[in-house]
Amino acid sequence: MAEPLRIANASGFYGDRFTAIAEQIRGGPIDVITGDYLAELTMLILWKAKQQSPEKGYAVTFLRQMEEVLAECLAKGVKVVTNAGGLNPAGLARDLRSVAATLGIDVSIAHVEGDDLLGATGDLAGSGHDLRHIETGQTLSELGAHPLTANVYLGAWGIVEALNRGADIVVTGRVADAALVVGPAAWHHRWKMNDWDSLAGAVVAGHVLECGAQATGGNLSFFTEIADLSHPGFPIAEVAEDGAAVITKHAGSRGAVTLDSVTAQILYEIDSPEYRTPDVVAHFDTIRLDTVGENRVRITGVRGTQAPKELKVAINYLGGYRNSMTLVLVGLDVEAKAALVEDALRRELTGDREPEVLEFMLADTGHSDPSTNEEAASTLTITAMDPDPAKVGRSFSSTVVELALASYPGFFATTPPSRESPYGVYWPALVPRSFVTQEVVLEDGTRVEVPDPPHGDSTRESAGRDPRFAVHSDPTRSLPLGTIVGARSGDKGGNANIGVWARTDAAYAWLAGELTVARLRDLLPETAALEIDRYELANIRGINFVVHGILGQGVASSTRFDPQAKSLGEWLRSRHVDIPESLLT
Repeated sequence: MAEPLRIANASGFYGDRFTAIAEQIRGGPIDVITGDYLAELTMLILWKAKQQSPEKGYAVTFLRQMEEVLAECLAKGVKVVTNAGGLNPAGLARDLRSVAATLGIDVSIAHVEGDDLLGATGDLAGSGHDLRHIETGQTLSELGAHPLTANVYLGAWGIVEALNRGADIVVTGRVADAALVVGPAAWHHRWKMNDWDSLAGAVVAGHVLECGAQATGGNLSFFTEIADLSHPGFPIAEVAEDGAAVITKHAGSRGAVTLDSVTAQILYEIDSPEYRTPDVVAHFDTIRLDTVGENRVRITGVRGTQAPKELKVAINYLGGYRNSMTLVLVGLDVEAKAALVEDALRRELTGDREPEVLEFMLADTGHSDPSTNEEAASTLTITAMDPDPAKVGRSFSSTVVELALASYPGFFATTPPSRESPYGVYWPALVPRSFVTQEVVLEDGTRVEVPDPPHGDSTRESAGRDPRFAVHSDPTRSLPLGTIVGARSGDKGGNANIGVWARTDAAYAWLAGELTVARLRDLLPETAALEIDRYELANIRGINFVVHGILGQGVASSTRFDPQAKSLGEWLRSRHVDIPESLLT
């Protein structure tokens, strides 16, 4: 039996801790180091970089990180797998070879292609695959917009092929986040494409690792219980031959790996318990978690079914231009002050000056009888959006500032007048696998086509309500929900997910009965008019909500105070509910 493969993560997003790769390489023994640099918004950032320099379009920080540790990786036999290639994996592979040559290091670098479908969107439409928006059903042709990026989520088998061919470093573009872990695990353990349960186990491990230090205590609801979170270590998954994994970190590094930190990450940015990836459908309602030592949490029992017949493609297009100004409203009559500003601006911005979108968002946060100036303050954020940059540029922000001596008492803005900035819109769709050709490009330029795994419609009966969790009735106290439960939330295109979990069976029994969709709407009034899906994951004492449309058309174009929905879970935890007293002991 092969030894477990030790796979370390060193990046959860483009801009994550620069020193994490060196810390993971030098902190203790590992076999593979991975880095996830891509998110929906990142593809637009990389597109802008590529417009300025066609040779770029990848995560440039990764190049500098590898310059520091490349020799150590080779000396220790550590493989490197990353999606830092972004929109230009060939360019990153080329520049990595230049770095290696400068350092006098002989290294084998391969990259994976096939995710870029920008040039094929017309062919897809012409063949009857009209790229319907997953949420709205609208076709891309009906939209009439010109895509800037179109990248399909590839799976793990290109990574496997590159490692089979002797690559020391594998660079990809857009792949499923978990594929960075699934690929090395499948290569090491020589899994077949239909080893569904093993692959599904690795998917869960990859999902836990993909956001870096979130698995070691970062962003955790119960962060005050962690002794030292000032510079947490990044996570490691020890993936066994059967797909089971232990989540851990280097000895001596800060932070903590606990049932809570792993549960929180499992619930992060998911929807249905049927977690679909290009390689396998992993059923999150079969996950079992156990503490098996200090900073060691084991994942077992994950079931998998065959890969889906279609692949998800993430398209971004230019939605227009936007600008925002935030005004501070201090003291009394906050709503009247905000109404005065709105009336004045709507009168000024008419005719050929009127933007397509003009939003006023009042945050009435001032305290009653405030003891400091700051405690007396509320804010009014004014956002303008339009395809014409002239309507939302300096003329808009200057118009806001011109109110300074002609509006409410105590008027001041948080920023000076500013120019407009472009914003992108995210468009998720599904494409047939037949339109996608995944290829590995080796050091010598040889191209190897990667076959598809078996795929089709895949169903499995839900685990349903666990009989352990019987609803009970006790005297209650009104306290914040977060007194006994944790939560984590995030963006999924224009949707947001809120994962909530309890720490005991008794608390989960109460939570499952208390936190219905209707109750969520009561507690978070901003969700009241939106479609909400609710999924129970009794196996990890969790409930996941998917709130449709709360982020509009996605992070890049959202006008919400928190455009990535990172704080929705903590807002929910702060709301007061009637908690049974028996759960407070």
